[in-house]
Amino acid sequence: MNLYLDTSTRETILKLDNQEYHYIFDRDLAEKLLKFINDKLAENGKTWQNITKITFMSGPGSFTGLRIGAAIINTLASELNIPLYDHHGKKHPIILPEYGHPANISKPVK
Repeated sequence: MNLYLDTSTRETILKLDNQEYHYIFDRDLAEKLLKFINDKLAENGKTWQNITKITFMSGPGSFTGLRIGAAIINTLASELNIPLYDHHGKKHPIILPEYGHPANISKPVK
């Protein structure tokens, strides 16, 4: 089964082969994304071990969304020992997000 994940915008897109799911996590992406993927796998009668390939929309897009998505798919690919591809179709050992611009980090208040 191929897993595709896009966390580059407010609306997360998950594809499991031909099934496509959209969800808006707001500020709960880091907390709820793994459960969301697990639930959708279960709805399709699948488990993590059924995933044979991961594709990630690596950017540009939301700094936080891309960081969270990349951390999750890099961990899954490593732990499940499956190939990892960016949205251009290029295979990677790990995926680094492509933010499209430097991070906008504000100066500390104190």
